Amino acid sequence: MARPAFISDADHKQLLANGQRAAGRGSIDPPPVIKLFTPDANATWLLTELDPDDEDLAFGLCDLGHGCPELGSVRLSEIASVRGRLGLPVEKDMHFTAHKPLSTYAKEGRFKGCI
Repeated sequence: MARPAFISDADHKQLLANGQRAAGRGSIDPPPVIKLFTPDANATWLLTELDPDDEDLAFGLCDLGHGCPELGSVRLSEIASVRGRLGLPVEKDMHFTAHKPLSTYAKEGRFKGCI
């Protein structure tokens, strides 16, 4: 599978490095590397790492707009296939900069019901 356009070379490198650290040590809690969203729906993903053995498999906080963001794994190919009401593809939030670890975003998301 080709890498989706919303994952830059720099993002890919950092996501993979985080995935390699997690594979070596188990649990890590880095800040999200990338925020993805649907411009015409309520889905948002904060991704922290890629599986070094399957670079289509990412880990992060996923919010499909149903009021219950969840930590878990998601396939980049599935994210790339998501379309909102107007058929627009998923985009990278170019203005997002993480300032806290993923666990803090998850805690806040569960409290608010959204990312």
